[in-house]
Amino acid sequence: MATPSATSEAGMADPVAYCRDLVRTRDYESYLIGSFYPRQFQGAFFALRAFYVELASIQDSVSNSIIGKMRMQFWRDAIKGIVDGRPPRHPIALALHEASQTARLPAYHLRRIIDARDAELHTPTHLTLESLTAHAESTASTFFYLLLSLLNLSSSETFSHAASHLGVAQSIQVLLRALPYHASKGRMVIPAEITARHGVRQEDVFRMGGNAEGISDAVFEFATVANDNLLTARAMFKQAGGGEGGKVPRVAMPVFLYGIPTRDYLGRLEAVNFDAFHPSLQLRDWKLPYRIWRGYYKGEF
Repeated sequence: MATPSATSEAGMADPVAYCRDLVRTRDYESYLIGSFYPRQFQGAFFALRAFYVELASIQDSVSNSIIGKMRMQFWRDAIKGIVDGRPPRHPIALALHEASQTARLPAYHLRRIIDARDAELHTPTHLTLESLTAHAESTASTFFYLLLSLLNLSSSETFSHAASHLGVAQSIQVLLRALPYHASKGRMVIPAEITARHGVRQEDVFRMGGNAEGISDAVFEFATVANDNLLTARAMFKQAGGGEGGKVPRVAMPVFLYGIPTRDYLGRLEAVNFDAFHPSLQLRDWKLPYRIWRGYYKGEF
């Protein structure tokens, strides 16, 4: 089957460089985080993140769900090919295959992310918080499980439990940050059970943005769920003890660095009274590289 998008021969010649550049241009926070992985795992990290970003972007890059499903099937076939030692000629697939030769990357985690993104083509919004949480577990949390596997840490219940909650927190943060974009496309990413509780009319949000009645209250409730999950993820390390004083062991810290941009955004959102449409929230935080660096060395997120 043909690759889903035209890719350069340069990408084929150096798949890892292609993945690193894709992450740099489309997911700057992950690009910053990648440099904190041990050198021998950085190529695999960028391959996994490029795979994740590619799948997440399919919904907005296709004109209809049928084309989207064809793209998802390409990736299902690609994962099978990688497992069988026959990756397709696509830079991300080639980089994943290269990573799989030296690291344990469970194919069922990769397939789970594909299946979740496939389902999202038909149901891009959620009626309940439970439904959205399940989707976050199948996407962001599962990506973190892959990173734990990459670092040979997947056997730790503490790490896995913390990664599950961090995935939910990070997913909500991403949705809130992208709320203005989704609203411009006529999509409400806050679960309907939350917007209904605050009398939010979707049409008003699409037309009036942050001035719509009840939207800031709905954003506050949704952000609180993210913050609660972030706090729970941190609490896993305090409960585990082990003489670390609640800090994340250095060996696992690269995975949990994603908690820092999540915490950072939630703090900035609170500072503007939970107006997710405030222009300042769309600006890149120039302090973030330093905060990620400090978090890594302090073992905190």
